[in-house]
Amino acid sequence: MSPRLGFLVGFSLCVAAMATAYYLEFAMGLEPCPLCITQRLLMIGVGGIFLIAFLHDPGPLGQRLYALLVVLVALGGAAVAARHVWLQSLPPEKVPDCAPPLDYLWEQFPLKETLKLLLTGTGDCAEVKWTFLGLTIPGWSLVVFLLLALWGLFLFASVHARREETSSGWL
Repeated sequence: MSPRLGFLVGFSLCVAAMATAYYLEFAMGLEPCPLCITQRLLMIGVGGIFLIAFLHDPGPLGQRLYALLVVLVALGGAAVAARHVWLQSLPPEKVPDCAPPLDYLWEQFPLKETLKLLLTGTGDCAEVKWTFLGLTIPGWSLVVFLLLALWGLFLFASVHARREETSSGWL
């Protein structure tokens, strides 16, 4: 598989994940919590890196840099999703307080406080609103972020493998 096609595959997975998130929100009426929104932003970030890499079609060094960026942002998304899964596993008495709506937070609180809530979550984030095959939405998000990180590692490694094949005359 060419690196360009690999970046397109990664972008397509991000689009599918975001389409699913918007379907759950708008068709099923599931309102996203602060951690959900953070995960969406990180998913858009990973998808953006994949799209730019696809359009740029860089050489081997650029392919590695894009793949490394994908891995880093996807692991950041996995960390946020893992925290979300952890919050959902807490007993009710350990769950943090719920926060006011996000638009209110943006208007009334400094950026630092709003970002802290987006990254750490609130009691709203502990509510399980939907499951599929035994996993909640953040559980599936964690799976997708880890798959994207693995895909980025695969793309990173394939640049090296392709380079060795070319230098040894096998291509």
